[in-house]
Amino acid sequence: MKRILSFALSALLLFALLTPAFAVSLGTTGSQVPLVLLGGDGDTLYDKDGNYLFQIDDLGHLLDGSSKEELLRSVANVLQPFLLQGLLLNRWEPYYDALEQEIGELTADVRLDENGNVPNGSDISKEHRQEVETNKSVDKKGKKGYYGYQDYRFWYDWRLDPMEVADELNDYIESIKAVTGQSRVALVGRCVGCNIMLAYLAKYGFDSVYGFGLDGTSSNGGEFISESISGKFKLDGPAVERFLIDYDELGMLSISDFAEATIDLLVKSGAVDTIDRVTRATIYDKVAVGMTSALTLSTFFTMPCYWGFVRAEDYDDAIEYVFGPEGSEKRTQYAGLIEKLDGYHTQVVERIPELMQGLSDNGSNLAIISKYGFQIVPICQSGDAIADQYASVKNSSFGATTSTIYTTLPDDYIAQREAGGKGRYISPDRQVDASTCMFPDYTWFTKGARHGNWTKAENEIMYTVTTADRQLTIDDFDLTQFMVYESETKTMSPMTAENCHTEYWVADEKIDHPSNLFERLRAYFPSLLRWLKVAFSALRAKISG
Repeated sequence: MKRILSFALSALLLFALLTPAFAVSLGTTGSQVPLVLLGGDGDTLYDKDGNYLFQIDDLGHLLDGSSKEELLRSVANVLQPFLLQGLLLNRWEPYYDALEQEIGELTADVRLDENGNVPNGSDISKEHRQEVETNKSVDKKGKKGYYGYQDYRFWYDWRLDPMEVADELNDYIESIKAVTGQSRVALVGRCVGCNIMLAYLAKYGFDSVYGFGLDGTSSNGGEFISESISGKFKLDGPAVERFLIDYDELGMLSISDFAEATIDLLVKSGAVDTIDRVTRATIYDKVAVGMTSALTLSTFFTMPCYWGFVRAEDYDDAIEYVFGPEGSEKRTQYAGLIEKLDGYHTQVVERIPELMQGLSDNGSNLAIISKYGFQIVPICQSGDAIADQYASVKNSSFGATTSTIYTTLPDDYIAQREAGGKGRYISPDRQVDASTCMFPDYTWFTKGARHGNWTKAENEIMYTVTTADRQLTIDDFDLTQFMVYESETKTMSPMTAENCHTEYWVADEKIDHPSNLFERLRAYFPSLLRWLKVAFSALRAKISG
């Protein structure tokens, strides 16, 4: 059962932003300002006795025979009510209940209760908790004479309400101020850590914040979460292909040539579009809401942290999709959790521009890094957004104007921006206009580094800007505002028109979404020939073997 738990959680991990923040050795040193680093979600969880429950590397483990049997039995338990009560009798509640029960058993050790609290004493490691306590009483400057990037790492239970964790962070900051004799600290956050930092601002203000850095934030909305749990689903075959290619190239998933060719043929033949169209015309409306509620409440959406990625415009729809309308049984059952979600939404999400502007007005140094070059998780309507797998550049950069993955910014738009003196903010790949960001001179863009890859160059920018004796800008670095990450050499370079095409796939809208029969045939026949070639090759290998 433990192996099933590990496998199921790890698979869901791909769709729940579990991207850990690994330690990085930096070359930049010299800060006289203590820096508090908040990593993202995914820190290893343990039960109350210290036995491990979940770790990120579980995805690489294969199921043994007994685990597969149990998993197949679970699938059958869900499939039976779907086919019988659902499709045949048009009674869907048994299907929803079976789905929530089966998945809920797999995630019982790590998800939270109806009030958004930890029900079983599980937590991050005792070592990380102890590190936080020890740091409160140690001046890490010591003999080296400066504060490093990792000196005051703040470890926290990433599942909890950010407003609650903000209280822990405040205690940590006050202790560090006292032990170091400094009146302010720099804060740098990654992913979920950014939500905690914004919650801290909402509750405790700006006075203790010397610098504020956000790297790969989804605080303005992570489309794949925000849209999917508010009913804005979209099954986009080409987006699925691009997503699988990204994971294959990154070494996070292995796809055989035959499987890849088969998926491509299903997409190019129109089979995926047909399935999507038929489903929407028949059972989609009956299944979608109940299935969304069952999946979210049996997995990671009893955890308030993930609701922090729901956009303001999607929030009311998401609450109704997951918990039902006002007065519903689930609204009553999960009233405590909903109260926490409402608190973060009204105190933080709806005030993000105000909070960020308050930092700037208060004289805090700001640094924002937005990433792109990857397919966003393909279960939402924003499948053609330029993104870091989880959030669009528009959201993670606080307002950049962008093209889609299929296009570039129009020539007349670029000419207009250049005439207005804003041409320097246009990316060399012509996909991003940084001039429309909330803080265009304090925002950097990395193409080719996925959401969970916290590169050395990005860390150095964060460290340098947030602890500098003045507000540094994009003009203060050899690296330009737009950067390209080379994964093989782990190096960062200024983006140019020559090195900017880092995607592992080529996005061609006429092939992916043909508008007429000729375009469809032009896409279909090469895919069919490729599939036949791969199929015969596989058959020949099997015969000769």
